[in-house]
Amino acid sequence: MRHVLAVDLKDDPGVVEAYTAHHQRVWPEVLRSLRRAGIADMQIYLLGRRVVMVVEMEDGLDFKRAFAQHVASHPRVAEWEALMKSMQQPAPGSADGEWWAVMQPVFDLAEEADAGAAQPRPGSARRA
Repeated sequence: MRHVLAVDLKDDPGVVEAYTAHHQRVWPEVLRSLRRAGIADMQIYLLGRRVVMVVEMEDGLDFKRAFAQHVASHPRVAEWEALMKSMQQPAPGSADGEWWAVMQPVFDLAEEADAGAAQPRPGSARRA
C-alpha cells in the first residue's frame, strides 16, 4: 500500500543543503532497517522547504508500526532519525502530535480508468 507524507524543513538554507546531502549518502544501517521493516520502496521529494515522502509498504503492513520498528532497530538508525528530525518541523495542517503529515489522496487515475471502463463515455454508443 502507498502512503504519502509531508514535513517541512526548518527555514535555513543550510538545513536544506544538509538534508539533501545526507540523503545522497544514507547510512547502510538505515537502508537495511527500512527494508527489514517491510518498506518495499520509498522516494523523497523536495520543493523549497516542503519534503514529500512516498512510501510503498509490503502488503498488510501498518506503516506507523513499521517506522516505529525501524527507529528502534539499531542505535545508528535512531541517531539518523534524530538528525533528520532536528532539521524538520511539522507541515502546516498537521494533526496535533503528528510529525510527518499523512496526505490524503484526491485523485487516482487508475481508479478513474477502472470506473470509466464500466460506463460508456457521454455521447458514445455501445456496439453490440
